[in-house]
Amino acid sequence: MGKFSFEHCFEIDTLKRLIAQHQHLFRHQSLADLYYRGEKLSVTAIELGQQQQNCPTVLFVGGVHGVERIGAQVVLAFLTSLLNRLPWDTHLQQLLQHVRLAFVPVANPVGFLRGSRGNGNNVDLMRNAPIDSDEDVTFLVGGQRISSKLPWYRGKAGMELETEALVNYVKQLQHQSSSVIALDAHSGFGLLDHVWFPHAHTRQPFEGMGYIYRLMQLFESGYPHHGHYRLAPQSQFYRTHGDIWDYLVATNSSEKPLIPLTLEMGSWAWVRKNPRQLFNFPGYFNPQQSHRHQRILRRHVVLMQFLIDAAYAQIIEQTTPAQLIHLTQQANRFWSKKG
Repeated sequence: MGKFSFEHCFEIDTLKRLIAQHQHLFRHQSLADLYYRGEKLSVTAIELGQQQQNCPTVLFVGGVHGVERIGAQVVLAFLTSLLNRLPWDTHLQQLLQHVRLAFVPVANPVGFLRGSRGNGNNVDLMRNAPIDSDEDVTFLVGGQRISSKLPWYRGKAGMELETEALVNYVKQLQHQSSSVIALDAHSGFGLLDHVWFPHAHTRQPFEGMGYIYRLMQLFESGYPHHGHYRLAPQSQFYRTHGDIWDYLVATNSSEKPLIPLTLEMGSWAWVRKNPRQLFNFPGYFNPQQSHRHQRILRRHVVLMQFLIDAAYAQIIEQTTPAQLIHLTQQANRFWSKKG
């Protein structure tokens, strides 16, 4: 991969190195094969743990936008930690007998090589799914088909190879699981760290928000000094066309719960502390001071480990229909006030 800068290849090389060093500990597969300037790339998925059907699954996704490198780095750092712990951590060994952990650390490898938000066709994968907002969206930001030369381009028609690969993989995991919790890591919005959930295309409430409200209760009580996330439907901030997670929720024909969460790291805080980042495009989305970068890699471990522990405890599966109705009512009241 010598024809590209090391900076843009770091995450892809890290993923390859993990596979070479630890492949005896997990299963891996290519969800899609891509070619860019003569380089063969793949959208790679890694799975640890239980292989039987009907177990809880937690999926971690990074790198949907190629310029938001910190999202992929957070996912890769957490995966590396798990792999290094696995030989000696008896709790993790026991957990993986009952839970499946899935990782798609670099969902848009061509975007990483290009240093761009979009893929090789300049399509924004998070505006590319075949679902349209039923309400007004912010001009351009909500997704546009005016030109591939403008940002937030949705593509002409149909899903890009990377989008389709991720959609199909989530559906595959649902078929094999009793529930799927997904955390998709991004950066670039505001001064705070947000955790968003559907919907992005409408203000109508997400049917699974009762589960999310329950997870929020457990996280806040279990980690009362770690409450720096702002948890809310994405539509409370802005609405978009083509959101992958909205599409998966809207087309979910399974009774198995799908709980998609989007971690939106507040990169404006990094820019505020280091204004020189404004002089390069990646600086808008990624911490560039070494100590700050290390802090961000640590910052979200508690949340990611919590999601794994919640799956192990079968929090979603043990929620009764009556409890879910009550939780959904509480969730609607809570987020309608926040909106």
